[in-house]
Amino acid sequence: MLKEYKSVQEVVGPLMMVEGVEGIKYEEICDIKMHTGEIRRGRVLEISEDKAMVQVFEGTAGVNLPETTVRFLGHSLELGVSEDMIGRVFNGLGEPIDDGPKIMPEKRLDINGSPINPFSRDYPSEFIQTGISCIDGLNTLVRGQKLPIFSGSGLPHNQVAAQIARQSKVLGKDEKFAVVFGAMGITFEEAQFFIDNFTETGAIDRAVLFMNLADDPAIERIATPKMALTCAEYLAFEKGMQVLVILTDMTNYAEALREISAARKEVPGRRGYPGYLYTDLAGIYERAGRIKGNTGSITQIPILTMPEDDITHPIPDLTGYITEGQIILSRELYKKGIEPPINIVPSLSRLKDKGIGDGKTREDHADTMNQIYAAYTSGISARELQVILGDSALSEADKAFAKFAEAFDAEYVNQGYDNDRSIFETLALGWKLLEIVPRSELKRIKEVYIDKYLGKDIRE
Repeated sequence: MLKEYKSVQEVVGPLMMVEGVEGIKYEEICDIKMHTGEIRRGRVLEISEDKAMVQVFEGTAGVNLPETTVRFLGHSLELGVSEDMIGRVFNGLGEPIDDGPKIMPEKRLDINGSPINPFSRDYPSEFIQTGISCIDGLNTLVRGQKLPIFSGSGLPHNQVAAQIARQSKVLGKDEKFAVVFGAMGITFEEAQFFIDNFTETGAIDRAVLFMNLADDPAIERIATPKMALTCAEYLAFEKGMQVLVILTDMTNYAEALREISAARKEVPGRRGYPGYLYTDLAGIYERAGRIKGNTGSITQIPILTMPEDDITHPIPDLTGYITEGQIILSRELYKKGIEPPINIVPSLSRLKDKGIGDGKTREDHADTMNQIYAAYTSGISARELQVILGDSALSEADKAFAKFAEAFDAEYVNQGYDNDRSIFETLALGWKLLEIVPRSELKRIKEVYIDKYLGKDIRE
């Protein structure tokens, strides 16, 4: 029989102090019965002797201290998992919100999980096609990788996220592929955009959506990515599926952490964020990967908006330390109308070399990738020189590179949000653009590949 406590002593923001407790554990879940009969849910954040600090999911508004009872349930927050979750939409606490039937769980899992043991990890080495040329061709996503997207307020990261979720696939193998989408602190309009987009395109048939809205409690926002990853771990490591997890927006998640930390009166770290922000983010990101001897995998794309477009802000800064690269959206390209506005120069996938080449994509992939980067950066330098000194200061090669950079932005980057390019279409487009550059300047590509592919539209 679970004991009920009628000893709530203090309420501060979303936090409640309960005294006289016995045998209570950290992260334990409790039911809070209001004087009106309403039941709210909370979890234990801290225990000191016979006192427990409880975080209330629905907030503490309207709490009558003498009349409120608390019953601790003896377990942490759990998610009931089943393959029937695919195609469904849930809130941040794993409750269905799509008017469908309740899930009959195969089992219930603790959402806190744990990062994959480094000894058990298998090295990421298999190509995932997103259908976006700037990612597939130049910053390749590899199965089991953590590759964040750094965006800014007002930039179209939602469209990019939806495009990746719709188009992503594992090539060459008939494997079960699923997308787990976790949204934190988004507006109702944004949530509706994702639901409508997934439904209209049929992507919902292989997706699980967890939606936490901006007006939902901060505690639910903290639980949402853990719910999504718990579902992904079940599908990947127990059902052998290849799972892509997209989490947006990690900045809202970190803000919720800061809000709870301030309510707990903790000593703040950089910019007011708690000192454990790094370990907290690592606990989320490191749940992606592959496990030796297991056919399933979790690939993770966290999306975060950089406050004031500042890449040195604690959230992108710490995320960059933990993950394996970053895709950066450019406000300058966005203003030019380029869709998606991915800036390839500062973008990086640290594992791209592991997922490309003969047998994975194509033999010429690595060489063309390096040559495109070199030609594009040379073109940017030539354009800057052109503005300062005029055309007369440019050599013929400089003019060719400047022309290449313009064509690259217009054709390669600016593919739109509905254009699903195969990796072979991306490679063919790269070769077509390299025809602008004098053959003598193609110094990063083997001659055998130049003879085989230059000037030929090979899409296989």
